[in-house]
Amino acid sequence: MKTKKTRGTRRSAGRTGRASAGDGTSDQRLSRMRCPEGWSLEAWQIALRRQYGLGQSFRVRNLGAEPVFSEFEVTNPETRRSYRVAIRGEALGENFCSCPDFTVNTLGTCKHIEFLLGRLRRGRATRAALAAGFRQKYSEIYLHYGPRREIRFKPGTECPEAFRRIARKHFDGAGSLKPSALAVFPALLRAASRAGHEIRCYDDALEFVARARDRVALARRIDRLLPRGAAAPLWDDLLKARLYPYQREGALFAARAGRCLIADDMGLGKTLQALAAAEILARLGAVERVLIVSPTSLKHQWKKEIERFTDRPALVVEGLLAERTRRYAADAFYKITNYDVVHRDLEQIDRWRPDLVILDEAQRIKNWRTRAARSVKRIASDHAFVLTGTPLENRLEELLSIVEFVDRYRLGPMFRFLSEHQHLDENGRVVGYRRLSTIARTLQPILVRRTKQTVLRELPERLEKRFFVAMTEEQRRHHEENREIVARIAAKWRRYKFLSDADQRRLLIALQNMRMSCNSTYLLDQTTDHGVKADEATVLLEEILEDPQAKVVVFSQWLRTHELLERRIRERAWDHVLFHGGVPGRARGRLVDRFREDPACRLFLSTDAGGVGLNLQHASVVVIMDQPWNPAVLDQRIGRVHRLGQRQPVRVVHFIAQGTIEEGMLSLLAFKKSLFAGVLDGGQDEVFLGGTRLTQFMESVERVTGAIPEAMPAADEDGAREAGAREDGAREAEAREAEGRDDGAREAGAREAGARDDGAREEGEAADAADSAGEAREPREEIGAEAWGEVLAAGAA
Repeated sequence: MKTKKTRGTRRSAGRTGRASAGDGTSDQRLSRMRCPEGWSLEAWQIALRRQYGLGQSFRVRNLGAEPVFSEFEVTNPETRRSYRVAIRGEALGENFCSCPDFTVNTLGTCKHIEFLLGRLRRGRATRAALAAGFRQKYSEIYLHYGPRREIRFKPGTECPEAFRRIARKHFDGAGSLKPSALAVFPALLRAASRAGHEIRCYDDALEFVARARDRVALARRIDRLLPRGAAAPLWDDLLKARLYPYQREGALFAARAGRCLIADDMGLGKTLQALAAAEILARLGAVERVLIVSPTSLKHQWKKEIERFTDRPALVVEGLLAERTRRYAADAFYKITNYDVVHRDLEQIDRWRPDLVILDEAQRIKNWRTRAARSVKRIASDHAFVLTGTPLENRLEELLSIVEFVDRYRLGPMFRFLSEHQHLDENGRVVGYRRLSTIARTLQPILVRRTKQTVLRELPERLEKRFFVAMTEEQRRHHEENREIVARIAAKWRRYKFLSDADQRRLLIALQNMRMSCNSTYLLDQTTDHGVKADEATVLLEEILEDPQAKVVVFSQWLRTHELLERRIRERAWDHVLFHGGVPGRARGRLVDRFREDPACRLFLSTDAGGVGLNLQHASVVVIMDQPWNPAVLDQRIGRVHRLGQRQPVRVVHFIAQGTIEEGMLSLLAFKKSLFAGVLDGGQDEVFLGGTRLTQFMESVERVTGAIPEAMPAADEDGAREAGAREDGAREAEAREAEGRDDGAREAGAREAGARDDGAREEGEAADAADSAGEAREPREEIGAEAWGEVLAAGAA
């Protein structure tokens, strides 16, 4: 028997014959965005690959002796990537390509196969050979890439009857390997080697069987190590911390799955669960090298957590390339890097060969187009834990991109996934999502999801208050000028149902300027400071800091808001730290440590760079200076303090400019409350967006701006407190209501207006930021919390 790195015959899509007219073959130029009327989804996708492949100038090298039915290396000169293509005929599924698209698309073809077939058809002799067909003397054991991957056997014309009888015991009538045969597969291969007949078993088939057998063997070993599951005594000694029962269950799920998504609510201890699962695998000898990929701001926090809860060495990979290379070669069980350098370090990571990769805040790879996402997905490892509380914020494609790192075959090809779950209008535009419960069922084997409400009823209370502050005359002037711009563009939209790119950019800039004016005119001109929010916040902080034990975290999207606060804080000699995206990675951990350990350091000022992943539960008050558009950002902010390990009631204070876009947003949030709650309870299988991408966005803009109430009288800036802040108590559920628009779009426009968005940009992420800015130009449809709650409902433990 022979083992081969490449494959021969394949039956990938369950179809035979080429796509024909009306079924995929046409001289017309096909749209990549819309399926032609009367065509099947599969015929359209096959024709697109043929159209693209025939238009390429790939380089070809024949790796075999036969001119047609051979194995070829096909190279794209632009990307310099090469793939092996095996040609066995013209019918769909007869050929094979090693490219990622072929292994996932279930169509039985790809652009490389179509290019090569087109080239072979141009020669008279090769065209005749293709038409005559291929008579295969040898037999094959191969991996079938269909909706379900499975091992199949195809006998050659000279396969002896003795081996055919053996094959019939282990393969069904369709030639697929029976599940019971996995246990005896090595014996089957030995029988094949003794058959006196060439039987080719390909590497991908061997790897597939080996992984399946390894999963079964590992599950049995875990059962022996933890015979009582989450109640086993070993948990008391696994880490230097006592795990909650739900954390034990999550760690056990991750260890058993090998590759999974831990999507618990923020603050439920995903880090601890990942470390516990890694420890289980390490004690079984399945893991010796663990790579952690996190945002830059969290690298040193991960190191501290590892040292706190385990006895295993951890090393942060940082510095210039030479230093990073040295650290990858050093001896450490855990190595910690950040997303924005992975593309530079792929060679070193591949040489180190991690057994387990842990992605923290994995929403960083939700956009599959970005360099960070593409690079991370090239990291090879047997095990992978993906940690994120928000794997789906805006669109279904985000979930698909993240799940792809765990199991690229789980949700199938993107074209089929979106076709099955999108509602389209008569123009082919997305207006909603459907069959979300089927996604949940599909993800069950690789997804664990719990909420605070279901597993941490003993978590301290979270109390919220809203302070409505008046605007000054100067603030009001800026706010209304930009509101008029929004109104004019909205009127143009209502009339023409179309906005140019320039109008869309002006709209985003005006909306962002309205939001910034709510804090102070300083955010717009960097000179004047007309506004009372900073004064109101200072008075509030004076009251809070009368308690000598109190510590406060203050969030704003904009660094300039914190500059205003710092002026007032320095006048009062309050010790504080300022955390933002411009702080070097090495210094960030020191800032967090100082706030946590120094009793004199009472204030932690942060942009949204600190809203992701940091543990700040030693504080008990959160001040929100401005409302984010995205509900996930608000949850991230509050979740830094209201999380596992918090022992005090958490007070959350929102400052809202009265009679402005900020107050108008509250009306929209209340409008969506019932739907949001219903979907989180698993009650809805469909979510309708109520229009096209731009339509939906414009309707939201009109609803927000239309809900702006009449303004208070202008505030007296010399007596901010006398302006009279109204408070409106609110509970935890209210904090989760939000519009769900992505801040990135507004930030892209605001930078053109001179606004400095310090947000969550990390050093070295310029390329990814550019990709995001490109996406932001057209407001997109969003699935938001509604669909995310439904998708995860079946994953709740």
